[in-house]
Amino acid sequence: MCKRTNNWDNRKSIVMNCMRENGQMSYLCNGMNERQKETLKTRVTSVGFAILAFAVFKPFGLGGLGWTAYPHLMVILLLGIGVCYLTEAVLKHIVRMPATLDKGVDYIIKRNLRFQMINTPLEALMVCTYLHFVMRGRGLESPLSWGGFFGALLILAFCSFAVGLYWRFKFRSRYLAAELEELKQLNKGLTESRPAQEDSLPEKITLTGTTSDNVTLRIQDILYVESLGNYVKVCHLRQDKVCGDMLRTTLNQVEKDLGQWNSIIRCHRAFIVNLSQVERISSSSGGLQLLVRHCGESIPVSRSHTSDVKARIREMEKGGA
Repeated sequence: MCKRTNNWDNRKSIVMNCMRENGQMSYLCNGMNERQKETLKTRVTSVGFAILAFAVFKPFGLGGLGWTAYPHLMVILLLGIGVCYLTEAVLKHIVRMPATLDKGVDYIIKRNLRFQMINTPLEALMVCTYLHFVMRGRGLESPLSWGGFFGALLILAFCSFAVGLYWRFKFRSRYLAAELEELKQLNKGLTESRPAQEDSLPEKITLTGTTSDNVTLRIQDILYVESLGNYVKVCHLRQDKVCGDMLRTTLNQVEKDLGQWNSIIRCHRAFIVNLSQVERISSSSGGLQLLVRHCGESIPVSRSHTSDVKARIREMEKGGA
């Protein structure tokens, strides 16, 4: 027995020494433990808020249990934390949305919303199922019914909304840091980007309207296209000077004509922009703004087009790598 223990200690010592030499031990012990502690703290606080609401208002006949309701609430607290980790596993392995700050603020917000959409019904089902067995043993009305489920769902949805506001305020600096990092990466992508696989496409295009008016220009000279009622304004370079030609046509038609060029993208219901002519991306309360070279115009990016614009910039960056 002692010999086996010594052999195990020797093997353990060798593995530990190798990990220390490779600089991995500190990462595993510090990085992973801190992440686990933060996740556990978040889950305990979130579920604890709902348990506090149950303890104060005593729904589902909890008042009939007297002081014995509180030990049961502690059990529900532990089960609720377990359900949170189950939801995390579903998001990571089934929905394919792991917890990370590297994919930007939009990803974080979208993931949090999906977490609440999955977790809240599971928590309501858990509460009703557990209290069903507790109430049945005491001859009380069981909450395991559609009415009880929707009642629990309503309470938990309100608690989730309140807790979401709390965590959003608490981690506001983290959201801002993630947003700044994302803008930094996008601006880096603009600097290093090149339109991918466009050598076979013509360098010039002729845009025509419903009348005899037309404008012929090089793709690389296009700055942006703006919708103005029944006309579109094509802002472009001509002999290194900024020009604006008006055509009687729709922005949808121009988008169709320019759709084969990777650097041209619809960023707003009223704007098409040439990403290769964007100097910088900035953020404001209304969303992203694209600062166009030469003309100095700031083109808005609507929320419905934000994901497409970001994806295209990353695609162009890979094409220029």
